[in-house]
Amino acid sequence: MKLNVHENGTGDKVALLIHGGMSDHRTWHAIEDHLVGLGYRVVAPDLRGHGRSPRGEYRPELLAEDLVENLPAGADVAIGHSLGGLSLALAVSRLTPGRAVYSDPGFLLGNVPAGATAGMRRMVASATAESVRAMNPRWSQQDVAAELAGFALFDPEFLSAVEQFEQGYLPGTAVVPSLVQLADPSLCVDARGAASLEERGFEVCVVPRTGHCVHRDDPQAFLKSLDGWI
Repeated sequence: MKLNVHENGTGDKVALLIHGGMSDHRTWHAIEDHLVGLGYRVVAPDLRGHGRSPRGEYRPELLAEDLVENLPAGADVAIGHSLGGLSLALAVSRLTPGRAVYSDPGFLLGNVPAGATAGMRRMVASATAESVRAMNPRWSQQDVAAELAGFALFDPEFLSAVEQFEQGYLPGTAVVPSLVQLADPSLCVDARGAASLEERGFEVCVVPRTGHCVHRDDPQAFLKSLDGWI
């Protein structure tokens, strides 16, 4: 699977940014600009079924294989959001970044409310700038535009596959120094899951007053929580 991979920056440090479901690499625009300003070269793929990457069979394990095949190993930091966080966790032992950050990751899909995927399907099909803005009043205009662009290129069959995913993907151990950054409240990781992650060697933090897309709800708080990690 040859993914579409966006790159920006010429710095000596490398940061991998892996988007969540229904988005593409453009969801990271504010974080990307900040990292480039810090001297990173940003490498941000479109997952299969998203953006300008090909379609195919959809399973988390295959998303992880795609990352291993298309991204450089040994990056200074890798950041994955939601589904991207789950995919990163399944690939991290082979990508071997210096540090890994999982932003409200999809580790416990069984905690997602019943009927959520049906609602997501309707949201994608009927999205307008006004509807995206109404659901996400804190987002910048560029975030709204990126959301609409991601929806336009997203394969809705991906959501059908998500309904068949396993319900639990909680990592057994932190393979590299790892931060789990949770929304307030998290979509997938409940208090018990957070405690289990800490027992398994992950650092866990909550970014107050943010929803599932922490990096778009409050980019400054997102970055502040990454002090020492980037």
